[in-house]
Amino acid sequence: MPRVLLIEDDPAVREGVELGLRRRGHDVRSAATGEAGLEALSEFRPDLLLLDLMLPGMNGVQVCRRVRENSQLPIIMLTARGDDFDMIVGLEAGADDYIVKPARPEVIEARIRAVLRRIEPTDTERPATRVHGDLTIDRAALTVTKAGRRLALAPSELKLLLHLSAAPEQVFSRQQLLEHVWEHSYHADARLVDACVRRLRNKIEDDSGTPRYVQTLRGFGYRFGPL
Repeated sequence: MPRVLLIEDDPAVREGVELGLRRRGHDVRSAATGEAGLEALSEFRPDLLLLDLMLPGMNGVQVCRRVRENSQLPIIMLTARGDDFDMIVGLEAGADDYIVKPARPEVIEARIRAVLRRIEPTDTERPATRVHGDLTIDRAALTVTKAGRRLALAPSELKLLLHLSAAPEQVFSRQQLLEHVWEHSYHADARLVDACVRRLRNKIEDDSGTPRYVQTLRGFGYRFGPL
């Protein structure tokens, strides 16, 4: 089972989430502050980080940015209701998904599995490697290079790119992308998609303001070029 690092300052929430995950077979390490969590990160070597947004001292956004400096570890933000602005900042910092507290253990477990499925090898029926301009996507190795330089993509960014590039020129609505990439079958917040698109564009486009690969069709959604 995946190893999970939980950074949460509320003792009741921390103990509840930790107990629920352990009952489902996870190896869990927890920390009450961002600083302690970063120390545990290198020692524990988790498969996924559950990160509270509102932490004392170093907050969740700062922790997320620090992790993303040298790691593409899957990150799920834990947010309280009403933290919309901070949640978007967290997604922009590199989080792959978010969960609104309080959340049932089975919901947390389902989100963990969904995020981790984004870094599993894709199906072998499609060509393993596709070249789009200066962008090379290896679907088997789950690597992306631009002009020969390997890009570091977070799990949600990689899965989004794989999904869009599998059907060039096809337009996908935000709801379709939520269902296929994030596996959210309900009408989730479309800002999750928009934040991921912005992060992806910053990495694969020459000019994220005039994107060549991930294009917006206003009122409809996104499609993959290049044109």
